[in-house]
Amino acid sequence: MASNNALPTPEQLQDLLLESPGFTEFLLGLATISASLLDGREPLLCAITVERDAGPSTVASSTAAAQRMDEKQYAFDDGPCLTALRHQHRVLIDDLQADARWAHYASQVEGEGIRSVLAVPIQTDSSSRAALNCYAYAPGTFNEVTVSRVLEHAETISKTLRLALRLHVPEPYPEHLRSALQSRAVVDAALSLIMLQNRCGRDRAMELLQLAARNNNRRLHDIATDILKASVPLDWTSSGASHE
Repeated sequence: MASNNALPTPEQLQDLLLESPGFTEFLLGLATISASLLDGREPLLCAITVERDAGPSTVASSTAAAQRMDEKQYAFDDGPCLTALRHQHRVLIDDLQADARWAHYASQVEGEGIRSVLAVPIQTDSSSRAALNCYAYAPGTFNEVTVSRVLEHAETISKTLRLALRLHVPEPYPEHLRSALQSRAVVDAALSLIMLQNRCGRDRAMELLQLAARNNNRRLHDIATDILKASVPLDWTSSGASHE
């Protein structure tokens, strides 16, 4: 579970947007951060879908499973995330395998093991629509407190997403690039959390991440994954450097 219980402010997210090289990278990082910050007793998988006139052209996810959960809906142009996005209201499914309304979708994703789904709209502008989609492996995961937290987070990221849509034209990225982009998104998301938690710039965050990798004798990607999961204590100190 993520150790940082405070959701980022819109101002902090805007700073992170300025550090992202492109819209896809920003959205991938945002989805990964969302999963880390919203994680509770049950691990959450998060995805963000952006739809313009041409259709749901961009989907970014914290995991490959979340990506598949979203993209299964596009084949028949229906599902909880598309409903939340297009009708601008939240969709809460306590048990996907027992919900008659989504029986067809449930049959398509049965192998993923997902039981709970919460999709909430993200306010954008008139030319686009977006949704934050959260998935969990246990039924009944999204209680009143969790739903409130997801709604709060969706409202927080709305302003930054609107700004990102104006700065970058979202476009689909090729299948063969997804793995590389997702790997980089994990590192970018960890850097974002370090920046938020330590109120420092990207260069300083990278120094701290590299320091932790050296001191723990592990790959940068693995250390970044641990930071997002907050599963192990990290050694930030070395050669007189300090974690401020």
